[in-house]
Amino acid sequence: MSVQDKTRAPHRAKPPGPAPTEPSAPEHPPGKGTKKRGTGRPTSVLLGLASAALGLLAWIVLANSGVDGFPGPVAVGRRAGDLIADGTLFEDAGASLKRVLIGYVLGVALAIPVGFVMGWYPLVRRLIEPWLQFFRMVPPLAIIPLAIVLMGIDETPKIFVIFLASFLSCVVSTFQGVVAVDVTLVNAARVLGARDPQVFLGVVVPASTPFILVGMRIGLGASWATVVAAELIAAQGGLGFRMQQAQLYYDLPTIFVQLIAIGAIGLAMDRLLLLAERRLTHWQERR
Repeated sequence: MSVQDKTRAPHRAKPPGPAPTEPSAPEHPPGKGTKKRGTGRPTSVLLGLASAALGLLAWIVLANSGVDGFPGPVAVGRRAGDLIADGTLFEDAGASLKRVLIGYVLGVALAIPVGFVMGWYPLVRRLIEPWLQFFRMVPPLAIIPLAIVLMGIDETPKIFVIFLASFLSCVVSTFQGVVAVDVTLVNAARVLGARDPQVFLGVVVPASTPFILVGMRIGLGASWATVVAAELIAAQGGLGFRMQQAQLYYDLPTIFVQLIAIGAIGLAMDRLLLLAERRLTHWQERR
């Protein structure tokens, strides 16, 4: 072995394995940023029951406060039992629900594509939006007499005003959702090679879905308010019609029964829309 070989320092390989690193903090500290599933539902149910109990207590106090003719829960419950026993309540609720469903579904089915077109094409939006805002300022109650004169007193004018109320509520929310889509997402999709149909279906539609569902919930409330007004003016059946008949005889328990039925059916339909919203927008952060 030469002197040069002896003077060379031997090369020793490092032991295998990753280099030691300092312990890092957990990505989601306990109690922050983590969410336990299933813990919110019992609390929500308890709060709902507590709210119902407080409302019932307030009703009892108001009924016993000396207000002339104001019925209490017992009188309203007895009247509801009578209307259920003879089938009147179910017939009226079915008639009103049928009108609401037909007008509401037609209004939403037309509002969503019109809202997408208005949001996607600015020229179309500038042409149509002033008319939408004009008709939104006119209450459906003011259109009912005109609809009755032009369409008669059958189901057509009632369904038409419900259709108009739900359409105007949903179309504005839909095109506002399309306009509010983040431009960065659209540009990123186009940089990746997406064409207009792909951008529309993959970016615009999912991003505007929360706005559409909010508009649908608002349109549902407008539909129920409109059907009651329409039945008060011209109808041969329905919850609003029964309220008008009860008013003539100062039958406050019957009026209360119809009001509770309207609120209960509307609340159930709204909860269904809220459930659909949570399923379709599960990616959205919620508080």
